[in-house]
Amino acid sequence: MVRPSSEHDRDMAARFVARMDGENWGEADEAELQLWLDGSHGREGLLLQTHAAWIAASPVAEAVEEEAPEPAFWNRRRVLGAMAASVAVVAGAAHWMQARSSFATRLGEIRRVPLADGSVMTINSGSELTVRMAARSREIEIAQGEAWFDVAKDASRPFVVSAGKVRARAVGTAFSVRRRETGVEVLVTEGVVESWAEGNESLRLRLVAGERALLSEHAVVHHESDRASAVDRSLAWRNGMIDLNGTSLSEAADEFNRYNQRQIIIADASLADEEFDGLFRINDPQGFAEAVQVSLGVQVDMHDPAFIRLIKK
Repeated sequence: MVRPSSEHDRDMAARFVARMDGENWGEADEAELQLWLDGSHGREGLLLQTHAAWIAASPVAEAVEEEAPEPAFWNRRRVLGAMAASVAVVAGAAHWMQARSSFATRLGEIRRVPLADGSVMTINSGSELTVRMAARSREIEIAQGEAWFDVAKDASRPFVVSAGKVRARAVGTAFSVRRRETGVEVLVTEGVVESWAEGNESLRLRLVAGERALLSEHAVVHHESDRASAVDRSLAWRNGMIDLNGTSLSEAADEFNRYNQRQIIIADASLADEEFDGLFRINDPQGFAEAVQVSLGVQVDMHDPAFIRLIKK
């Protein structure tokens, strides 16, 4: 929770949020912000609340990056008007905390969004979700896509993420939830997460850091433990990367296709199960294809601007 803060601190938080949402934020501004944050315990939480309140003021958050952006501590939106200096937004937080806020990301866009409780969510490409912060609960509903949550501790307000009938609940931890065609994947990077399916209590599962599970509304499809490194690789997208380690070409192509208009097609089915290692930018399918060409000796056809085809020689 944020400690009581002075009116001056609230003013400064509002001004920093307004400046960050503009187009001219630079290194000097970043240094000034860090100096202010270091000046008093609790200012970071106040800044998070102020920024979350400003985002929640609009029904649907805008997507501003056309292609995969460089992830940053703040994802900035264009400001339609100057923010009031004394920021009544924070004072009126009790009102908007009861309402739902919707977020959507475009193809290739990754957004980090601070929430009013001090939590931070990072939303992956092509995702849609809603957030509801209430007095006794914190609820996220994922309609499609994936998000990672760094959850602020608050035992009195459970943090529950829903994806269809699958639920994942945590108090103070970090985890991701992704809707797949075969079910809902939960990956835990810190703490403990409880997962289950509504109407099927036999599926209740406790996951600790380094574990992942794929659940449907009827069964636990897959469960891995003691695989912290694999979980970290799967979440490399938070830093704008795709980390492949013995990944099949078909799975690698699917990952790149999540972020890019130019799609990778494996034209020869016999290549689909070939395994590949490497670390790539999410917006560099061409670099991936060229690396595959050198390492596996496959033919790459890049003549069509909409597709990259991998063909066995």
